[in-house]
Amino acid sequence: MATADLHITDGGHDHEHDHHGNFWTTYVFSTDHKMIAKQYLITGIFWALIGGTLSIIFRLQLGFPDADLGWLEPLLGKWISAEGKLDPEFYLALVTMHGTIMVFFVLTAGLSGTFSNFLIPLQIGARDMASGFMNMLSYWIFFVSSVVMFTSLFIETGPASGGWVIYPPLSALPQAVNGSGLGMTLWLVAMALFIVSNLLGGINYIATVINMRTQGMSFSKLPLTIWAFFLTAVIGLLSFPVLFAAALLLIFDRSFGTSFYLSDIYIGGEALPNQGGSPVLFQHLFWFLGHPEVYIVLLPALGITSEVVATNSRKPIFGYKAMVGSMLFIAILSFVVWAHHMFVSGMNPFLGSVFMLLTLIIAVPSAVKVFNYLTTLWKGNIRFTPAMLFAIGLVSFFISGGLTGIFLGNSAIDIQLHDTYFVVAHFHLVMGSASFFGMLCGVYHWFPKMFGRMMDNRLGYVHFWLTFVGVYMVFFPMHYIGIAGYPRRYYSFTNFDTLNSFTDLNMFVSIAAIITFSAQMIFIFNFFYSIWRGRKATANPWESNTLEWTTPINPGHGNWPGEIPKVYRWPYDYSKPGAKEDFIPQHIPFSMTPESNLPHENDMIKLEKDDDVTVVVVDDKNGH
Repeated sequence: MATADLHITDGGHDHEHDHHGNFWTTYVFSTDHKMIAKQYLITGIFWALIGGTLSIIFRLQLGFPDADLGWLEPLLGKWISAEGKLDPEFYLALVTMHGTIMVFFVLTAGLSGTFSNFLIPLQIGARDMASGFMNMLSYWIFFVSSVVMFTSLFIETGPASGGWVIYPPLSALPQAVNGSGLGMTLWLVAMALFIVSNLLGGINYIATVINMRTQGMSFSKLPLTIWAFFLTAVIGLLSFPVLFAAALLLIFDRSFGTSFYLSDIYIGGEALPNQGGSPVLFQHLFWFLGHPEVYIVLLPALGITSEVVATNSRKPIFGYKAMVGSMLFIAILSFVVWAHHMFVSGMNPFLGSVFMLLTLIIAVPSAVKVFNYLTTLWKGNIRFTPAMLFAIGLVSFFISGGLTGIFLGNSAIDIQLHDTYFVVAHFHLVMGSASFFGMLCGVYHWFPKMFGRMMDNRLGYVHFWLTFVGVYMVFFPMHYIGIAGYPRRYYSFTNFDTLNSFTDLNMFVSIAAIITFSAQMIFIFNFFYSIWRGRKATANPWESNTLEWTTPINPGHGNWPGEIPKVYRWPYDYSKPGAKEDFIPQHIPFSMTPESNLPHENDMIKLEKDDDVTVVVVDDKNGH
């Protein structure tokens, strides 16, 4: 049954902000936040394919160490030996670039850059970002960063190979290994540009949320997605400059003879002149960004999940204030737990116990979020859309990966498990896979608003189940072999009799990884096919309450053709007792829903009389 959507205007003035420009100003150097979001998304998908391909190459090495990989020579060139084996140094470079690409270029820029840009103005009722030019600049600096990083994959000495954490002295000495040369320099340049881009975007997101909310949109009426994007931007603004400083000091050590991270280094029996530096200083600086980074990629995914779970459960989100409070608590605590990554660095045991306590405390707000998701789902009238399945998958990964984090948060246990596959499994589940599912969830849910068409649900279901089962098939066995002592960062295990017993399990993990990666081709096809050939969307296909669904199906630059709607209620009025429909959008005045109003909401009606309210009916079949 078609439902009538309502726009609230304040006097009938038609503000048309659809700027008619040429190809370059519309699709390339656009200042429209929606186009910039699409640019981030397409770039993020490209990087996800690159990062996933790198992981498949090194999984082939790990799962089939005796296989002839000569067939990869047309792709990898000299990095495949005459015997058909992967070069050991290039293996380290693959691991380094895979981690860098997935953490920064996919799950930070691809996820946060896409949905913060797309949803913040639409959900708070703004024409655009606070600064359209700065927004455009942030994307193009990210694009230049991407070009530099991509170029580093093809240089003669190979890309950076110091691990995605680029610990010195390996990263500080150009002569250490091939990947410490030009590849590492390009890595540092690309990351410096990336950080500048991220900071420009973050300033814009914060300014937009604080200053550009529509009339009635108080902080207590913000969708949880906006809270998540806002806090993510704050975390990035405070933590990324620390990584920038760490990288700058590393450049000084590499190129200008300083000794911030170097001391008493011998190469080939010859002592280097560096004195007084400490590589542990770099670890502190890196992880001061590194742990907030976990929540820079997780919080947007959790915010998206909150919106999708409430919409498709047809229930109000359980504990809105507790959800906001837990995100605030996570944002604060994320800055004071960084040294749990350094339990094996020789830190004072008392200091280790302090960080252990703080690490275990941060599990509390995370548990609050999980509890609230589960109670929102409980007895809900659930619609199992592909977006909803990916949201539930995120909750599953957040639980299973979070439980293993409690083990690693205990310093006594972490010292035994730190350099094993247990850690790899933990952070891939709780950060990598959960955030990736949040990104996919958001794409499936807001694709109709992005492109005016629907993705194919059947392909979405196949994509979900292959990916969900595949992820667990990859990372569950890693927990087991990690507890058994299987070390990470090793190129080959065939020389160790103790580890040969896990050869079959390692092969199983590699096959599962290949299947899971192949399943993403279903999404790629569905995504690009649906942009041009998908079924046309209605104005509000999910019957959602937030403001983005009050815009035309294909909103122009400026989002609303008339006045921006005013907001009267919170975004989660689903299945309200007495209501005519099971959803009441945020811009519907209380005077129009007397049958479902609570006593305090009836008191709000008198405030509406101060406004010159005009009601315009919009048929959601055509969006006019």
